[in-house]
Amino acid sequence: MSMTKILNKPSAESEVYDGPSKSQLKRDMDALQELGEELINLSKDSFKKIILPEKLREAVTEARKITSNGAIRRQRQYIGKLMREVDAEPIKLQLDRIKGISNEHTAWLHQVERWRDRLLADEAILAEFFDEYPDADLQQIRQLLRNTKREQTQQKPLKSFRELFQLLKTYIPEPSINLPASLIEDAADEEEDRA
Repeated sequence: MSMTKILNKPSAESEVYDGPSKSQLKRDMDALQELGEELINLSKDSFKKIILPEKLREAVTEARKITSNGAIRRQRQYIGKLMREVDAEPIKLQLDRIKGISNEHTAWLHQVERWRDRLLADEAILAEFFDEYPDADLQQIRQLLRNTKREQTQQKPLKSFRELFQLLKTYIPEPSINLPASLIEDAADEEEDRA
């Protein structure tokens, strides 16, 4: 057998999958670091709503306090490292919900809008709404319905229209995200430690 045939012959070892390329790993790490950046830039109220592992929450909280450019860069890298150790998908789902881009969140907002429109079209629907959501304050809803109709006829800004929407959001529960049990347990332990 000639030497060229031996060199060009594919070996069984070369067909083995070695995992993602170095470039793909770097892209994945950068994506996790960007996710960490989003956590840092959240408002105080939104950050409180997010369920995170304790170490990651502490790192993000610390990063929110840092003002030095070099220190914040190192802290971002540390957050990216911590993000590699956890399942980032539940965190991304929670961020999407806060930003209002999750499909479930959008569907929920459409449901609230449909209820508002139905209530404005026919006040008899109020009984159906109360059957489904018994904690609702019917008197307040009726008042907002009257005010909205008056604003529409007088061609005033629809302040009550928006208030009605916000009120209905408090009664109609938002669908929950299915988070891993370990993440929920970590958050519960963290709450106990703070108390």
